[in-house]
Amino acid sequence: MTTNAMPGLEPREPAYAWGQRVIALDDLINDGSYPERDEDALLAARGTVGEIVNIGQAPDLNEPVYLVQFPDCVVGCLEIELAPAPLGLLPETEDLM
Repeated sequence: MTTNAMPGLEPREPAYAWGQRVIALDDLINDGSYPERDEDALLAARGTVGEIVNIGQAPDLNEPVYLVQFPDCVVGCLEIELAPAPLGLLPETEDLM
């Protein structure tokens, strides 16, 4: 991930913030980014709540990329793969991990 955008385009502002709780909208599957796990292994199931721990930029897509801490691993996600977790879904003081 990098903060450089495509030439002539300003980086698109992220819709979500660091520390925000989000929900996986689909099953998140290993695309080979986790060599210690089988390719096509489930990283986070649809509906799993995670917390955004970092935000970067995918310059080839001109989109923010979110590193989301789910219970079993940290996964890089695009906005279309996430939704904000409703307030009150989990106690705000509860640890995700």
